[in-house]
Amino acid sequence: MHADQADIDDALVRRLIAGQFPEWSGLPVEHVDSPGTVNALYRLGEDMVVRLPLRAGSDEEIEDEFAWLPKLAAHLPVTIPEPLAKGAPAEGLDWLWSVYRWLDGSTPTVGAIARPRELAADLAGFITALRAIDATGAGAPRCSRGVPLGEERDQATRKALAQLTGVIDAEAAASVWQQALDAPPYEGPDRWMHGDLQPGNLLVSDTGRLASVIDFGLVGIGDPTVDLITAWYVLPAAARPEFRAAVGADDASWVRGRGLAMSIALMELSYYRETNPRMATTARHVIGEILTDHAARPNG
Repeated sequence: MHADQADIDDALVRRLIAGQFPEWSGLPVEHVDSPGTVNALYRLGEDMVVRLPLRAGSDEEIEDEFAWLPKLAAHLPVTIPEPLAKGAPAEGLDWLWSVYRWLDGSTPTVGAIARPRELAADLAGFITALRAIDATGAGAPRCSRGVPLGEERDQATRKALAQLTGVIDAEAAASVWQQALDAPPYEGPDRWMHGDLQPGNLLVSDTGRLASVIDFGLVGIGDPTVDLITAWYVLPAAARPEFRAAVGADDASWVRGRGLAMSIALMELSYYRETNPRMATTARHVIGEILTDHAARPNG
């Protein structure tokens, strides 16, 4: 997927475990098939998972997860990853890696959610609980996506739009993005947010209810609008009004959230179109959902 991606396999995981956590060296190691783009996942024994970043740049995210996930977990209505051990660079892997408790469940299938209304309520409950956690504590990380849209995203979004001309309806997508830029900015207090509530970062139970939220690499405080992206990334159109009401999104927040979802999906599709079919398929689905939604409700 990435030109600078590390060469990671079962043998490397076994060497890392044996060298740094010998008490686990006899446990079986099994690769976990995942559409993720940041980490390679390996199940370790029955109740642990090893996460190895595919490229440099995740050290700070791992430090933030180990510092903050134990503090956030008690306030949330579903389980989140439990950090167990932090691995040091070794064996040719030049950055931190980590071991977490294994969480059971399956990722929701885009476009085929079994219980959309219930999942919408669960997602809204998670977001509401996360936002309610005190964000004034010293040292809380800032989410890179929790900033005004025009500060960092506009140039990258326009570049992705240009690259996708002829692949999608770029003119309509640009209209969605511009409307988000023109919406009133968030003026509330800093709130906690997950930052990436996509299908691959959610686990649902056999009943279709939200069981766990995973991969908190972007966790932090700021403008929590970004967590609204799950309305288009996960939920079908019929479930969005109930989700919006439950999470209390006003018109400006909803338009910004829709624009953020469009921006993220555009960049994912332009980057992963040839290298990660599952990520590209999800991005195409999101863009299609947003354009349909925008056509039906052009002003919000």
